[in-house]
Amino acid sequence: MSEHQSFRRADPDERRQSLIEATARCLAINGVGGTSVRSICTLAGVSPGLLRHYFSGVGDAIAQAYRWTSNRVEAALADAVAQAGDDPRDRLLAYLNASFRSPIADPELLSTWLAFWSMTPADPSIGALHNEIYGEFRSGIEDLIRAFRPDLTDTRLPAVALTALIDGLWLELSLGKAPFTPEEAEALAEKWLDCLIG
Repeated sequence: MSEHQSFRRADPDERRQSLIEATARCLAINGVGGTSVRSICTLAGVSPGLLRHYFSGVGDAIAQAYRWTSNRVEAALADAVAQAGDDPRDRLLAYLNASFRSPIADPELLSTWLAFWSMTPADPSIGALHNEIYGEFRSGIEDLIRAFRPDLTDTRLPAVALTALIDGLWLELSLGKAPFTPEEAEALAEKWLDCLIG
């Protein structure tokens, strides 16, 4: 490095965020078994001691990456709903159908999400976070169902059924070479919605 070049010190929030994003990428690339302080820091381009400066350990970094990933998905869903206009049915369908398009239907996101899912039964803190995140997702669907069908007394079970359908279709699309198109997934979601709540 020449004497005229200088290092740019990253803001602490930027460093922390880069470690969160590196953790998500590391999970996608290496799975849970290959995600370590060293592998995360290598992807982030920082020394291994930096992770312990911002997180209590790998588990904490993974939990923060799960929350960050969930927030990205939630932002994409909210954008889809905002672009759908004012009709409650259109808004609900937009929320459901956003999972079949980028940035949600994405192989890297799927790999990261599968790593989180694999930890859910084995790690109580990740399991609790998973329940919280999925509760928020179902709550979003329930709110949209209520707006569409305020006369329904039970929105919980339709939200559970729609979540299961969306997860299955999203999984197939994200794996690649699904035996259906995103448009067909949207048509299935609409039919499922009409069968469940009319």
